[in-house]
Amino acid sequence: MKTNYQQAIKKKSLTVTAFALFSLFFGAGNLVLPPLLGFKSGDLWWLVTLGFCISGVLIPILGIMAHAKLQGTLFDFAKKVSPLFSVVYCYLIYVIAIALPSPRTASVTHEMAIQPFWDSSSLLTSLIYFILVFVFAINRSKVLDLLGKLLTPGILIILLIMIATAVFTLDFDFATSAMSKPFSSGILEGYQTFDAIGAVVVGAVIIISINIKEKSASFEEKKKLIARAGLWAGIGLFLVYGGLILTGALYADSFDGEVSRTALLRGISTKTMGPTANLLLSVLVSLACFTTAVGIVTGTSDFIKGRFNNSMFAYRITAFLGCLLGVLVGQFDVGYIITVAVPSLMFIYPITIILILLNVVPEKWGSPKVFKSVVGTTILFSIPDFLGSIGLNEQISPYVDWIPLSQHQMGWVLPAMVAFVITNIINSKETVASS
Repeated sequence: MKTNYQQAIKKKSLTVTAFALFSLFFGAGNLVLPPLLGFKSGDLWWLVTLGFCISGVLIPILGIMAHAKLQGTLFDFAKKVSPLFSVVYCYLIYVIAIALPSPRTASVTHEMAIQPFWDSSSLLTSLIYFILVFVFAINRSKVLDLLGKLLTPGILIILLIMIATAVFTLDFDFATSAMSKPFSSGILEGYQTFDAIGAVVVGAVIIISINIKEKSASFEEKKKLIARAGLWAGIGLFLVYGGLILTGALYADSFDGEVSRTALLRGISTKTMGPTANLLLSVLVSLACFTTAVGIVTGTSDFIKGRFNNSMFAYRITAFLGCLLGVLVGQFDVGYIITVAVPSLMFIYPITIILILLNVVPEKWGSPKVFKSVVGTTILFSIPDFLGSIGLNEQISPYVDWIPLSQHQMGWVLPAMVAFVITNIINSKETVASS
């Protein structure tokens, strides 16, 4: 019989874990994505929300579940394909992380907190920003950990007030949507959260933390804790993302059709809460962006350090190059960085989604042969989507139009499912034949 004290401890552990997971995915850069998506989707905002939350909420939470099952590192996610493939995959993930979402945080900071108040160049902002990132990454200050724990609740409270104000004060009058593919557009925009990549890269940190804090708990108890925490974190993300998309749709007639992502977020916060709250939101978002950038640079440098026999020289060089790349890319506006990210995401995101799903399914359905077959198929059928994203759509369309869902830039989905089913059928027959 569990005592009230034991039950209280379990509830506290669940709350802390759920909030940690929520904070892991709730990146400040992601805040600029949902409002514009809702702004453009109009009366089809609910379809866009479902699509966005599949790739931006469901898949990342499943990534955490996969980590709970593996109890390992990023390398373990792809090692069943082959050790070489796993190493290449790890390098690709870290290169993309340090080249795109990290610089994007500087761009968001400039557009949210600097540009509206001071007449300074984005290059200057990016330079000062990444000099500070480098200093914190080299010194590994714990101040940021504490700061991060305070920032997420602050941003969340402001956003909930903003969403509630819009939902309860505005008429549910939506503009007619011009989107031809709202559901798939939501899924593809969810790629830009980088949350599936975040799940496989830093999800292990959550698992390690749980193992340290819950030493006496059994494997099943830990798995149950992670599942429940993941469910609550997922519900929280769904409500916030859905609320922001709905808020953007409600304000469709209040802003210019060509409004930028950051300008729309600033504009909505001003209309719902006034200029003071808008300034506070800008400061909180900027600080949260900074902690994210330090986390990405530090995590990438740690990976390279581990590949080079724990060399501190390799760590410092990686941190320096990561910050230099951040200065160069971070001076561009948010919209441009999001556009530039599309080709890499069209290639790496399907592979990441498939690896997450294969690591979640029961072991008997996820043999090395299945991993090789399904991942290989996914890579092959992701190539047309990748080529289309770099402007070659007209040239390749006659050859790929027969692929189901290719018009939605998700031509890999059904072939991967077919490969999964066929390979498992073959495995079952081989098992029966050998027994």
